[in-house]
Amino acid sequence: MKLTDFNVLTFDCYGTLIDWESGIYTALKPLLQPGDITLSRDAVLEIYARHESDQQKLTPAMIYSDLLAVVHRRLAREFSIDMPEEAHLRFGASVPDWPAFADSASSLQYLKKYYQLVILSNVDRVSFAGSNKRLAVEFDAIYTAQDVGSYKPDLANFHYMLGKLEARGVKPGAILHTAQSLFHDHVPAKQVGLTSAWIDRRHDQGGWGATMPAPDGSYDFRFTSMAELVKAHQEDLRAAS
Repeated sequence: MKLTDFNVLTFDCYGTLIDWESGIYTALKPLLQPGDITLSRDAVLEIYARHESDQQKLTPAMIYSDLLAVVHRRLAREFSIDMPEEAHLRFGASVPDWPAFADSASSLQYLKKYYQLVILSNVDRVSFAGSNKRLAVEFDAIYTAQDVGSYKPDLANFHYMLGKLEARGVKPGAILHTAQSLFHDHVPAKQVGLTSAWIDRRHDQGGWGATMPAPDGSYDFRFTSMAELVKAHQEDLRAAS
């Protein structure tokens, strides 16, 4: 199996293309500092992951920016910190401020020459529009949790995407689902029969960070960055020439 066997790359965005852990942690600092929270960054992100995942199951149709504000309120309660409503809303609106990984925009611009590029993300349309500016590429299709009414790892999100792509003439065998989160993406991708590439952004770190654990997640390709995926694609092209 080679990367050149596919002509559509479907992407998770946050954690894969956008450095959501840095974005989340930076946006949480106004909450952490007044309470003198001494937990490590990863410990904070793991607590965040628990609250976010639970809230997504409780309110699957809630717009992501609103859901983030609820998660911020939950964290404030857990840490016994009083915060004004404005602080919760500010965190909810922080997604466009989250930085892209350094290799994301250039990698996407290269891959755009060879693939259709599609987003399947646990986000709302307005928030993603802010992130898209950082990625500097025009995606062929964008499917958000707001469009579906649920959040990954719900299979409904993948069925929605596959249905939309089939209407565009794309068969599942042409798709390589490309994502960082085993929990949100690789486990459900396998359940719907997709081939997947793991962008293991946390390869040099322990734990699960801002995603829930998925120790049994499987995948077909593994790269530690988008730049590494691009390099592998270039090698496949050279081998075929």
